[in-house]
Amino acid sequence: MDENKEAFRNYLELEKKYSLHTVLAYTTDLDFFHNFIKEQFEQDSLLEVNYSQIRSWIVSLVDSGLSNTSVNRKISSLKSFFRFLLKIKQIEASPLLKHKALKTAKKLEIPFSEKELDRVLQPINYGEDFRGIRDKLIIDLFYSTGIRRAELISMKVYNINMVDCTIKVLGKRNKERVIPLLPVLLSEIKRYLIERDKLQKISDVDYLLLTKKGDKLNETLVYRLINKYFSGVSEKVKKSPHILRHSFATHLLNQGADLNSVKELLGHSSLASTQVYTHSSLSELKKVYVNAHPRNKK
Repeated sequence: MDENKEAFRNYLELEKKYSLHTVLAYTTDLDFFHNFIKEQFEQDSLLEVNYSQIRSWIVSLVDSGLSNTSVNRKISSLKSFFRFLLKIKQIEASPLLKHKALKTAKKLEIPFSEKELDRVLQPINYGEDFRGIRDKLIIDLFYSTGIRRAELISMKVYNINMVDCTIKVLGKRNKERVIPLLPVLLSEIKRYLIERDKLQKISDVDYLLLTKKGDKLNETLVYRLINKYFSGVSEKVKKSPHILRHSFATHLLNQGADLNSVKELLGHSSLASTQVYTHSSLSELKKVYVNAHPRNKK
């Protein structure tokens, strides 16, 4: 691998503290671009790239049928790489300095309704064995705490404080936050831990949520689990851990929680990220407004 690309990978992993999944996405995008300029321009050096070459790559990506969102993500990876080269003084200016992102249609993600959550969390949907108890706990953890999929997978047993009824979550860029646990969720965790201790072998002993073989969960397993249980109660196209996080925030806002509190619970660094969820709660607000305003009763 090129020295600068290797240094960039180390920068993402060690300094920026990005997840392995994110690092892989960035470096894969960079490799694709590097191969493109080698083939199309017979150029190996990434230090001599100009915007005309990048634009040619963008055109090829669009022509291949890639969505504008996906193209923008790949360009974002390149931007990060050239910012890094500036930082280590390998280049004097980024070739993407004046680049404008391709326009994309705003996607409105629809959260699960409270009724759908009530239906999926009925005990009858789960077995009394280790897997059933674990699956219900996973869904309840997502919905009751609003954590991300990566945060759930990396959660440790010692992150749970049974006395204070809280859970410590390690979020993006290793930022910690403490989330209160509902009594019903704490009971589920205790019940799960009893079943967890009965496993014949535990390889990843520190991790809270495990497979039946005693290994740490993986992202694909968690995604499939959510999809499986919600397919029976919801006709929504997207059924994922992120939609559960979305539902957590939306339902809190619908019930009157203030935006700053929801921001802290979600682990957002800025209020702008949390404000996305106010769009979903707007429909609920409209109902309250229409039903309550005196002018609508005339």
